[in-house]
Amino acid sequence: MIVRNIVGGKPSHDIVTVKRDDTVRTAVEILARHRIGAVIVSDDGAIVDGILSERDIVRALGTVGAACLEAKVKDLMTSSVVGCHYDDTAHAVLGKMTEGRFRHMPVIEDNRMVGVISIGDVVKARLEEIEMENSALTGMIANSW
Repeated sequence: MIVRNIVGGKPSHDIVTVKRDDTVRTAVEILARHRIGAVIVSDDGAIVDGILSERDIVRALGTVGAACLEAKVKDLMTSSVVGCHYDDTAHAVLGKMTEGRFRHMPVIEDNRMVGVISIGDVVKARLEEIEMENSALTGMIANSW
């Protein structure tokens, strides 16, 4: 299974972004409203400047307290973002996420963000793929008797 098939059912207008100069409080409100665990940081909505996750926010809360909510997103975001492409396999994406210990990844085509994929999306797709393989193998075994 490739990324294109996984994010194909998710409209591109579902990409949730914040700007670098937004406050962390604004980002937290957006995360809560959309019930997501990370938000892409992009001043123009297409070029990825960074990513801000729940983990980034919790880490800041633990070190500086609630004052971090008034900080700018650019001060907490991860700026070295690992992305993927439509033709990457689910296995490759899962490997990158596991190795990097992150759960969200922008999908980039022609240097522009076209979607966001989460570890939940990848796991769900892999489970569906495994179920189809299981059904096919079960059918082959049943037909061989």
